[in-house]
Amino acid sequence: MLGLLLAKRGVEVTVLEKHADFLRDFRGDTVHPMTLDILDELGLMPDFDRLVRGRMRAVDFSTTDGTLVHQDLDAVAPKGAKYAEIALAPQWDLLDLLSRKAREYPSFRLEMEAETTGVLRDRLGRVRGLRYRQGGEEHRLRAVVSVAADGRHSGLREEIGTGVRELGSPIDVLWFRLDRREDEPTELRGTIGRGGGLVAINRGDYWQVAFLVRKGTDAEIKEAGLAAFRERVASVASWTADRLDQLASWDDVKLLSVTVERLRQWAVPGLVAIGDAAHTMSPMGGVGVNLAISDAVAAANLLAPDLLRAQEDPDRFEKVLNPAILDRVQRRRQWPTMLTQRIQVIGQDRVIAFTETPEGRSLLPPAPALALLRGPIARVLPRVFVYGVRPERVAG
Repeated sequence: MLGLLLAKRGVEVTVLEKHADFLRDFRGDTVHPMTLDILDELGLMPDFDRLVRGRMRAVDFSTTDGTLVHQDLDAVAPKGAKYAEIALAPQWDLLDLLSRKAREYPSFRLEMEAETTGVLRDRLGRVRGLRYRQGGEEHRLRAVVSVAADGRHSGLREEIGTGVRELGSPIDVLWFRLDRREDEPTELRGTIGRGGGLVAINRGDYWQVAFLVRKGTDAEIKEAGLAAFRERVASVASWTADRLDQLASWDDVKLLSVTVERLRQWAVPGLVAIGDAAHTMSPMGGVGVNLAISDAVAAANLLAPDLLRAQEDPDRFEKVLNPAILDRVQRRRQWPTMLTQRIQVIGQDRVIAFTETPEGRSLLPPAPALALLRGPIARVLPRVFVYGVRPERVAG
């Protein structure tokens, strides 16, 4: 997204993608109104609509003992909101769309199978580009600004070197596929029960299933055996029971270790981090890709004018480009990130508590707490996770 937006403004930009394609199972598929607005502003909605496999017009939090919350999105939409739905589209298809549109601009270049191996620095220690490996050869790419947008395992985090604030997470996710029949719902399916929480994402002919468990218990679960795990999943979501034999071995179940953290400082001279490279999000609320896109829009809005001026006279770019402008990205995006992460941490604690409810006690909270959950909380949380704390708009 950042490459597309900068190229649209006339900035020369090169994107380095480590892999040969964008296919990654762990990528989320929920595209929220805060992102739909951005795609609409870019004129991409007709193309994006062809990628959509389902739409959610309400948010449901259910347990095996009944519904916690059902909230229609149009009832909590900000005034003038154009979209009151969450679109379900494979993230790799969205990335293909963005890269295809970006290639229409002559100043955009995408290098696939190009793995970043380090940074280039000047004699003062400022970052002045990247080193990368492609086709078995080492390359150097000089740049006015380098952006770390390569996720939670970004190798460029160490180059920023200011440390990470870890907020902790009590959950991990066990990730697997189950067949999906044509007559089944198209929207995301989810529930919480004793023993775990389950979210199933529609990916056409299969469900991508995320099963939430207490962090650090995966070895214990495996020791109990695959049959016991199948029973555990079925007890939370009975509709999965007739297909859990598709989990033939533990090779079919992958562990996603959940972390919630953020860099203390997102930028140093010549290098700035955005998205999960700057702030690793929990899967709670499916907000990660949406915050990353908002970061990209903010970064493009803030950096493009200075990058264009630097581009006009590249030999003088050190004088033209004030390193302090990179700090503006963090100032703009840190508050929405901090608030969202804080709510995620609280939500994770509540979810894991639900999954450990003793037998004989309802998973639904007492009436006063349930009324609060279905009232103010049900109105506030969708505004934060679905519409965004500080939604970004495309400039220029």
